Amino acid sequence: MNDGLLSISVFARRVGITPSALRFYADCGVLTPARVDPVTGYRLYHPDQESRAALVRRLRAAGLPLPKVTEVLDGPPEATGEILREHLRSVRAAAESAALVVEEVLAEHSSVTAATVGGAELASAIRQVVPAADAAHATLAGVLVEVDTAEVRLVATDRYRLAMRSLAVSARTGAPRQVVVDGAELAVLGPAVARSATATLTVEDRSLSIRAESGVRLAPATADFPDYRVVLAQLGDPVSRVVTGREHLRDAVLAGDAAKVRLETDGDELVVGASRLPALCPGEPVLAAFDPAVLAPALEAGVGPDVLLEFTADPHQPVVVRSADQGDFRTLVMPVAR
Repeated sequence: MNDGLLSISVFARRVGITPSALRFYADCGVLTPARVDPVTGYRLYHPDQESRAALVRRLRAAGLPLPKVTEVLDGPPEATGEILREHLRSVRAAAESAALVVEEVLAEHSSVTAATVGGAELASAIRQVVPAADAAHATLAGVLVEVDTAEVRLVATDRYRLAMRSLAVSARTGAPRQVVVDGAELAVLGPAVARSATATLTVEDRSLSIRAESGVRLAPATADFPDYRVVLAQLGDPVSRVVTGREHLRDAVLAGDAAKVRLETDGDELVVGASRLPALCPGEPVLAAFDPAVLAPALEAGVGPDVLLEFTADPHQPVVVRSADQGDFRTLVMPVAR
């Protein structure tokens, strides 16, 4: 019996947080389930957790970073006011930029046909995924575009990192298909697609057409795309997680001029070279090294103030870079020798 506990879907509806966000908050230790089924892994929540979840939702809606949300939830009450006032000053400073973004989104429009996705989302996916392709090698120069039943996926890799973004489909006809498109050709379409509210992708005869304000047909790359699912299947479960400010981590990674940068957890801080960043660090201690030229673009491609790094027990496996504000995009980055 569940003793009045709520399933994750019911709890999500009651508190106004998506199930994927609830899983993310559980992984970060911000909002843990009342019970996890040891066999199925299904998460159950107690009604008493609704007030904490509602506060998390409100603070995240205000853009408060997760480490600061944790301080508000679990820290001394006298510190809450200063944390929120400091964040308010930051929000007001960014208000003009946010207003411009909203105006651009409101101005977007387009037509709808077969496999239709948001234009701004597709442009964002192109921006995030294409840089992971390697134009110097024919096999890796392309971007895999998969049109599935409920989503469109873009995947690219240069062997050192693998970027993948999934987009929800609002309308689709025909069977699932895939095609490999030259990354450079796809990148050129990004700005035009961003100006359209929707974009329709059609895969036919091993070619891809994207229709937004005007139709553009792309020739596929000649080489086959590597089977990226093998990499995902071999990836172990995470034993360590680190949540910290995305831009601060990117800046720290790029601060030095060495060929590699070390990341090490120390209590509630992440040590990056000579920098110490506030972080949530559940799980085993982390000690890893990366090529800044590979890790920094993965951080730059994310969105939102926070980034989640997931490490497996195998130090030779890639780290998974995720975003709390965009769970449909993740990048795998290979470590280097420490």
